[in-house]
Amino acid sequence: MYNKAVMKPIYKRVIIKLSGEALADQENHSIYDRAKLQRIATTIKKVADTGVQIGIVVGAGNIWRGKLADTVGIDHSTADYMGMLGTIMNGLAIQSACEEKGLDTRVASAINVPQVCEPYIRRKAIHHLNKNCVVIFAGGTGNPFFTTDSNAALKALDCDADAILMGKNNVEGVYDSDPRANPNAKLLKKLTFQETVEKQLQVMDLTAVAQLEKSKIKIHVFNMEDPENIMRVLMGEDVGSVISEE
Repeated sequence: MYNKAVMKPIYKRVIIKLSGEALADQENHSIYDRAKLQRIATTIKKVADTGVQIGIVVGAGNIWRGKLADTVGIDHSTADYMGMLGTIMNGLAIQSACEEKGLDTRVASAINVPQVCEPYIRRKAIHHLNKNCVVIFAGGTGNPFFTTDSNAALKALDCDADAILMGKNNVEGVYDSDPRANPNAKLLKKLTFQETVEKQLQVMDLTAVAQLEKSKIKIHVFNMEDPENIMRVLMGEDVGSVISEE
């Protein structure tokens, strides 16, 4: 679809934020859908082929949800650690799919699990990125009470990314209210970090938005049902919503 000879990406280094649900097979109630993993890996390969350096942060909603912890009586901290382990599983699944496409890939975890992935070390992660290796940041922040949105924000800051590309499930971008509950919800194309926090727009964890408030990093929010939207964003097309400093 995209001709690299005539189109150039607008960013050099990005963090792609994926929800765990984006990997799941909803029809068969399985935590993974091979077709979805393959589509995501194919798109990541296309992005990598443009020369853009790619970091990935993935959630664990296909494996573990906080509401389940409340139901079965697991305390918040323990539940968060379980979610972090889920992100490592998802990171390994994405790594496997990407390696099938011939991509050099590393899973770097904030939790030390040396038998399956390497620990997150900033200099090492940046070295991998500079070598055009896809780095999947797993294990959350390594601390409870922080979401994978916060992990995406922190890794974008720590690894000097230009943007966070946030894929949502069946949502086109940021709305002024929940589009699932309000059919008249308005899509907001451009927002500042401050507006997003003040209006308490539930596009991502507001703590993560606040962390980026003084940075030049941009957040692109778009529908991940079509993985090609990642390429469209990178090529400067008007897709979804953009949150930035100003």
